[in-house]
Amino acid sequence: MMALPLQGVRVLELTDGFGDTAGRFLADLGAEIVRVELPGGSASRTAQPIRDGVSIPFALRNANKRGIVLDLDTDDDRERLRLLAQRSDILLESFPPGFLARRGVGAADLCRVNPALVAVSITGFGQNGPYRDWAATEQVLYALSGVLSRSGEPGEAPLLPPNGLIDESVGVHTAWSALLAYYDRLHTGHGQLVDISAFEVIVHGFDPGFGVQGSAAAGRSEDFPRGRPDAANFYPVYRCGDGQVRICLLAKRQWQAMYEWLGRPEEFADPKYDTIPARFAASERLNPLIEQLFSTYTRDDLVAEGAARGIPIGGLNTVAEVLTTEHFAASGTFVDAEIASGLTARVPSGYAKINGERAGLRSRAPQLGEHNDLVLRSAGADTPVPIPAPQREPGARPFEGLRVLDMGVVVFGAELGRQFADNGADVIKIENSQFPDGLRQSKRGAALAASVAWGHRNRRSLGLNLRSPEGIRIFKRLAAEADIVLANFKPGTLASMGLSYDELATINPRIIVSESSAFGGVGPWNKRLGYGPLVRAACGVSALWRYSDTSDGLSDGSTVYPDHIAGQVTATTILATLIHRLQTGRGATIEVAQADTAIVQLGNQLVAEHLAPGSISAPGNSDPYSAPSGVYACAGDDEWCVVTVRDDADWVALCGVLRRPDLVDDPRFATAELRIAHRAEADEVLAQWLLLRTPTEAMDTLQAAGIPTGAMIRLPDLLTNPHLTARGAYTELEHELLPAPLPTAKQVAHFAALPDWPLRQAPVAGAQTREICEEVLGLSTVEIDSLVHDGVLQPPADDPALSPVSSTV
Repeated sequence: MMALPLQGVRVLELTDGFGDTAGRFLADLGAEIVRVELPGGSASRTAQPIRDGVSIPFALRNANKRGIVLDLDTDDDRERLRLLAQRSDILLESFPPGFLARRGVGAADLCRVNPALVAVSITGFGQNGPYRDWAATEQVLYALSGVLSRSGEPGEAPLLPPNGLIDESVGVHTAWSALLAYYDRLHTGHGQLVDISAFEVIVHGFDPGFGVQGSAAAGRSEDFPRGRPDAANFYPVYRCGDGQVRICLLAKRQWQAMYEWLGRPEEFADPKYDTIPARFAASERLNPLIEQLFSTYTRDDLVAEGAARGIPIGGLNTVAEVLTTEHFAASGTFVDAEIASGLTARVPSGYAKINGERAGLRSRAPQLGEHNDLVLRSAGADTPVPIPAPQREPGARPFEGLRVLDMGVVVFGAELGRQFADNGADVIKIENSQFPDGLRQSKRGAALAASVAWGHRNRRSLGLNLRSPEGIRIFKRLAAEADIVLANFKPGTLASMGLSYDELATINPRIIVSESSAFGGVGPWNKRLGYGPLVRAACGVSALWRYSDTSDGLSDGSTVYPDHIAGQVTATTILATLIHRLQTGRGATIEVAQADTAIVQLGNQLVAEHLAPGSISAPGNSDPYSAPSGVYACAGDDEWCVVTVRDDADWVALCGVLRRPDLVDDPRFATAELRIAHRAEADEVLAQWLLLRTPTEAMDTLQAAGIPTGAMIRLPDLLTNPHLTARGAYTELEHELLPAPLPTAKQVAHFAALPDWPLRQAPVAGAQTREICEEVLGLSTVEIDSLVHDGVLQPPADDPALSPVSSTV
């Protein structure tokens, strides 16, 4: 069995809802997780979907953990919890604010028991602010975060994305934040409190309107008027002989290849169709031609023909088809394993590979109180073995002293490198002027793309031609003293350049090399082009992100999911490996496939479908497990509100708000099952009330009654949202090449002892080439000038070696 990087790290988990996925990710990476439940068990043990009496979400999110029961209303069990905290490194808790503190075992109380403890609280809206005590569900967070306003078809109700993506995304960011504070603790000796709001995680980290983005378009209101954007033709889907395929025509060469395949139709001969806007405007004429061509092909034939012609095409897989896809079987994405006592299923194995082996599922979720004797017998008997680390004073950035060589590109690359740059590492972005990062393609003639300002901040840029032997030699000199190398090319690219992990580890045994791609390095799809829309289509996300299984329109065209989350997954895995390196002195190779990120996050639906074939379909806006629930029209033009009635208590509370006590005793609505059976009538009762109120009025009223409700917020409104404002969620990022400052996140998690991110402006390509060569490599001016003249080094055009005077000397 591989040595997992977090072996020896002890995590005490008191979660029920948000946060359990964080514990699972840390457990996958090797941490020892003790999950504490209250008598009677967690509410999440009954979370749907349920198969054979087992909650699939609970089973997946609590694998690899030990489970105990403590009654925190008794002195004895509160003392047992304190003893467990004394021997723990990290606490994860998701109880409502104040619940644990009122019992004397809140996060702050446990930090006093163990000053080295990293105590992470994960709630819907955080520990303070006007929404602090509100009820948060995935649907509510989709609405409030701005995601919902960009999802759906024009003229239709906005469409909720699939369930699971938010819970998992919050878990990934929680795992990152916990390890970041723990890494700081290893260097300072001090633990700290960390406050995580699921709302802020989704606003800043899922597909941010004010952060590195694709079609989110910087949150400008003119790009997203009332009604949904017509996103279906961003990455159109066509029917073919045995299903549907999605196509990504982005580059000019891709369109030209498609034009040839269509037989060079005269009406599209004009060079203007080399541009995306022209093709988009002509979609009503172009799409029928492509669909007619594709109708005689199978999905596999279209993918193969597209690859041969250089046209990115991917099949649209249903959830059932994902489970039997040859590539995912070959890549180890799924494993057949016991997930509950006596229940075996095909499940996503885990997010990442380390040194070629999957860090994933090893043992089933615990039964209630299964490990009480084992865990409590040793509680307080020992303390964690300290991990050796260079010491520094508290208050510094955790990664100061680390150097990262960043070859990452576009959204994924920007997000991954930024995690280290924002937290103090010297991140050197390697850029080749002949093959510029696609993120640098500015829109509307701007001098700098906003996404570059957001995503490349706090970095330095080195212009270096890695297609030359001398460029490779310089890179290896940098790698000899570096800590991390980041890349997201096609699998095998680094090896073809002579920069594989094995080769770099020979130079520097401490190096950590992270390679990411669309579908991973193993399996028949390993060389497929890695566009996010094709990943979503292949993994079942697109099939679930539509109004129904029979709807031709897919509503995921306005998102860049899973780029941001896959970047966070990769950063977390690298950080775990950095922690392990403190003990071993050796680095590692890491691989994360974006497809695996999406499949792990759709695990509930995939496993439920495997256990009951045909049971999972696109739910549209109706939660299949509760009613009334969904997206409802409110007073005003294109104004909407999300409401979820979770249980009988919510229903009684709703009847009170509506002033309809008669509905409490109505036999149609007496139980959750009956309300689902009479969904149309239950929805109508709520819908009529909402039509008379604005989304904010409805949200405030229903949340005051404890009913999960979220007004649909458009991106510009995030900047004035009272809760985000109260928690200081945004600041301004300036850049000399931009006409005005950009709103940007100050930080996502709230750390008691870590500083907010710095905001050093993003460099133009190659801006620090001379500086890096002088300071890091010790090259002389003459050596640098020679390398610039030879095209090996690529500084900006105003570099003295490129001036006419210099070239004639």
